[in-house]
Parts: sequence; C-alpha cells; structure tokens
Amino acid sequence: MLSYSRGPELPLLDRTTSEQLEYVANRWPDRLAVVSAHQNKRLTWRELQASAASLAAGLSELGVSRGDRVGVWAMNCWEWIVVHFACAWLGAILVSVNPALRSRELSFVLMRSRIKVLFLREQDERAHYAHILSDAMTEGGAALQCTIRLETQEWTDLLSCHPQPAARSALDDVINIQYTSGTTGSPKGVLLTHRNLVNNGGLIARTLRYTEDDRICLPVPLSHCFGNVIGTMASLASGAGIILPNWCFDAAATLAAVQAEKATSLYGVPTMFIAELSLPDFSRFDVTSLRTGVMAGAPCPLELMRKVISDLHCPQLTIGYGLTETSPIITMSEADDDLERRVSSVGKVMPCTEIKVVSTTSGDIVERGTQGEICARGYMLMKGYDDEPEATARAIDSDGWFRSGDLGKMREDGYLQITGRAKDMIIRGGENVYPREIEEFLYTHPQIAEVHVTGLPDERLGEAVLAWIRLKPGATATAEEIRGFCHDQIARFKIPQYIRFVDSFPTTLSGKIQKYRIREMEISQRALEAKSRAASG
Repeated sequence: MLSYSRGPELPLLDRTTSEQLEYVANRWPDRLAVVSAHQNKRLTWRELQASAASLAAGLSELGVSRGDRVGVWAMNCWEWIVVHFACAWLGAILVSVNPALRSRELSFVLMRSRIKVLFLREQDERAHYAHILSDAMTEGGAALQCTIRLETQEWTDLLSCHPQPAARSALDDVINIQYTSGTTGSPKGVLLTHRNLVNNGGLIARTLRYTEDDRICLPVPLSHCFGNVIGTMASLASGAGIILPNWCFDAAATLAAVQAEKATSLYGVPTMFIAELSLPDFSRFDVTSLRTGVMAGAPCPLELMRKVISDLHCPQLTIGYGLTETSPIITMSEADDDLERRVSSVGKVMPCTEIKVVSTTSGDIVERGTQGEICARGYMLMKGYDDEPEATARAIDSDGWFRSGDLGKMREDGYLQITGRAKDMIIRGGENVYPREIEEFLYTHPQIAEVHVTGLPDERLGEAVLAWIRLKPGATATAEEIRGFCHDQIARFKIPQYIRFVDSFPTTLSGKIQKYRIREMEISQRALEAKSRAASG
C-alpha cells in the first residue's frame, strides 16, 4: 500500500477573518474572548470586536488601506490580538515580527515586508526595542511611515476612534505574512490567506472538540503560527477563550494561569511541557480543569507524552504536525485515539488535506512503512513566498504539492511518524544516522530528562554523533555509562561519540531547539573549525 492519504471532505467555512469575528461576537457577545493574566486585562467577544473595529478606523486615519502591511513586534499581550483582528477588519495584511529579532534581522524583515505601520513596545526585560528599531532603520525599512508604541497615549487614541464597518475582503486575500526559513535559504515571507487561517483554525477546533465553554492557555508566541492560528484562530472558530499567562514562556506562570482561569486546554512544544513537569513545586498547582491540548513544533518524546497525559490531567492531549507554509496543521491525532497512536505518531491527515511520502531521490510515492519526504496539498497551502516566485516554484510543484523537507513514515493505519529533517541527517562513515531515532532510544534511560542529537565534523568519518543531555533533578550519569546503556541496544555507528551534560538548550522564542547552535558551540569549544571547513568543502 502506498504512502498516500486524503482526509475526509468537509464543508469549509466561507467567511473571512472579520466575518468570523462578527459571527462569534454576535453569537457569544458576553463570553470571555481574551485574558491577559500578566496585564490584568479581560475582553469579551463584543469588546474584542469593538476594539478591533476602532483600531481599524485609527489605522485608516493614519493612511493604512486594504492590502497595506502592518507589523506587530511584541511579546504576547492582549494588544497583539486586537491588532491582528483590526488588520482583518480593515483588509490590511498583518506581518508577524518575531520579538527575538535584532537590528540586522529586523532590517531585513522591514525591507522585504514593506511594513507601513509597526506596533511595538519601547522595551521589556529582554530588549530595548526602540533602540533596535533605530539601528535597523539605518539599513532598511524605507516603507515604514509610522511606529505606534503600545501602552502609550497614541495607542489609546487609536482605540478611541469611531468604529468603521469591516472592509469587503475575498477569501483568498492575504491576511498574514509570517517569516520562515522555508526549506532552505534566508527568511521568506509566507503569504497566508483568510481561507487558509479561518479553516485551519476551524478544523483544529473541531478536532479538539472546542466549544464556547473552553479556555485555551497559550504560552506559545503569538508571532508564530502555533500562537496565532492553532491558538487564536481555533478560538475564533469556536468561541473558546484565550488565556495569555505571561509575556513569554514561564512554566510557573503558565500553570498558575491554568489554575486561576480553569483552563481546559494547554499548548506547548515539548520543552515547555518538560519545564512545567520539572517544577519543584509542581504538585501545588491545580490543573484538574485541563482535558486537552496540543503538543507540536518539535518531535514529542514518547515518555514525555505519557507523563503529560497522566500528571497534567490531559486525557485528550493531541499531537499536531505542520509548517508555516501549510497554515500550519496538516496532521493531528484525535482526542479519543488510544495512547499507542498518540505517543508513536503525529496523527492522521486532517480533513480537506492530502499527504504523501516520497523518495528523496526519485520523488515517487514510497510504500507504507518506508521513510521518505513528507509532502502536502490542499486548502491550507500558502499562496506563496512574498515576492519570491522562484522559491515558491521550488517549494510547490506543478501539481500543487508542497515539499516539507521533513522525513517520515506512513503507518499501515495512515498515521504519520516523523523521523527527522532531511538536512538534519548525519552521514557517519557512509551510514545514514537519524537523530530522532537515537533521541527516542536515549529517552528510555531512567536518568535522562531531555536529549538532543546532532552531528559534528570528523576528518575520518565525515561526521560523528553528538548528544546533549539534561539529566533529571538529582540524577547523575557519566558519558561512559550512557554509551554502555547504548551497547547492544542500537547499532554501534549510532552510539554518540561526543556527550555533553547540560542544564539547558539553546532555543528559539517559541521553544524550538536550535540544533545548529548546539553544533556551532561544540565546533568552537572543541576547536573543530578546520574539520568543519574540510567536511563542507
């Protein structure tokens, strides 16, 4: 049987983002839409719609019109969500700017995105954004006409404008630009439409069985699809409320928000769930209101999944897989899937979506159970990369299939397993080594809390296997003990040659592990620069 699967054909929503906001605000006007715990701010759906309509009017007075780009460069806050929906109300395009960007990176985004108005904070504990913006403007950002600093009088004045009717937008109009590295190269602006986002959010909400009674605790960044689609758009589709526990991820603040607001759903990447479960005072938090949630953004270790289901009281926790270019979710486990399916796969194809697994050499669909590159197509596929037709053509073939760059296997039951990134593969002495496989094995070691594997340059073998390991609190282990644990359990060429015990890992703002930084740090500390040049040359 070939590695191809097509989800059930369900009616897609034919509403734009602003039409969906109007629908929800009319149906559940007094239901809670947003709670920002760290800002002590609460908005009902009626209040959220009114704020979005007023801000849209204010943007219009600033000269922003349909199709113009408006950027948000801020940590999680209620204002972020208002700007999001104000852009939709006006017909403008929201550009999600990662708060982790610094002057050189920000300059690139400003230049490529042609942002006309940028919302930002003066500063927070992580950065002085006004200074970074000033430096960035010396290199790019010619289109930027205005900056609005949140929590100032100019922000308040914009929110005080007389609301205007929503603009008439088409379902296939671009509503959001998110920057991603794509499969290769420099960051690319992913063009996402109303059809993409409203329907991806709607199908996610359906899978998670959301109603207006649900409350979603959202510690993941709004500047990423995980936050503003799997989070905000699933909320918009169902009437469920959004809880923002903090500016950025904080394990204790997240669990405190779950307890205080009686959250029913919790989101996170694996490192976030690990941090929450590792809190010394974890037992003091009442998380019994939880029933579901989403773990995504990175491969999910089997033992972690089991612990989240039991200790965090999430019997219907789901795994989701997707990419920014696919709006993002393309596969997801069902709320009532048995534990084996949920811990050993990333679910099955979503409705109105197709997936296939193809040979990385021939491009032909492989048999089920055979590893290959994951491809997807359907309503959720991006409109393209902003002003990059050649990059778009490389990513999407003439039949509309998007090449993910992810390696995986389709099981006989149609559920998908992720085995790694094609570019993450380690080639050691001619043997293909997949870090994901080694990580899964090492997670069975009783002393290991978290592990990430990558390759290091080696003159003789081409690459050697490196493992960064964080032990459980109070646990001890040596490199030789870890290698002994691997002996006779995995192939000799897969056993890590290099092992480093660490307390933390380099991550993106969204919590994704930055393996390239692990590699760079090890190359520098082990003085392997010459070997690295030789291996790449």
